[in-house]
Amino acid sequence: MRLIVGLGNPGRAYARNRHNIGFLALDEIARIHRASPFRRRFQGEAAEVSLGPERAILLKPQTFMNESGRAVAEAQRFYKIALNDVIVLHDELDLAPARIRVKCGGGNAGHNGLRSITAHCGNDYRRVRLGIGHPGDKALVHAYVLNDFAKSEEPWVEDLCRAVADAVALLASGENESFQNGVHLAMVGRGWADAARPGGRN
Repeated sequence: MRLIVGLGNPGRAYARNRHNIGFLALDEIARIHRASPFRRRFQGEAAEVSLGPERAILLKPQTFMNESGRAVAEAQRFYKIALNDVIVLHDELDLAPARIRVKCGGGNAGHNGLRSITAHCGNDYRRVRLGIGHPGDKALVHAYVLNDFAKSEEPWVEDLCRAVADAVALLASGENESFQNGVHLAMVGRGWADAARPGGRN
């Protein structure tokens, strides 16, 4: 079994924030793969889904970003899921918009949700870094991530979430590189040529 976590802040006020792209991607996975309805569990909202041969729990922590690890740890313990079977979808400032990278372990780059998960669970989980771009000035980061995506950004956000959902069975099966390449190719096919170049600053 896999535990796939989308990071974000709960409540309507935050729903379309850049910081909530993890929630948006998880909701699309649930929709495309016909997950069970989300219900309140593990200090979050959880649903069950089949992704190819793998079963997965989809989890949206409702603790606010800084305490995401409490919800993840509770679900992980309940299902006895190994840390390397935990997958976290999150916003990434250091990747250009519409880009994606899968990473195992490593630093948390100042991301409070990742920092909380590492503190409660350990560090060697998989991260799906969903690029949102950087405002260019460190002083602007807080306001940038807690503001909604601009209308001009909505098309690539929707396409990225759909591409992630379409390829997520590869991720659940441990085929990280195939998943990442599949998402890049899908984004290029939808006209986001910049997504053809995986990576960005680490």
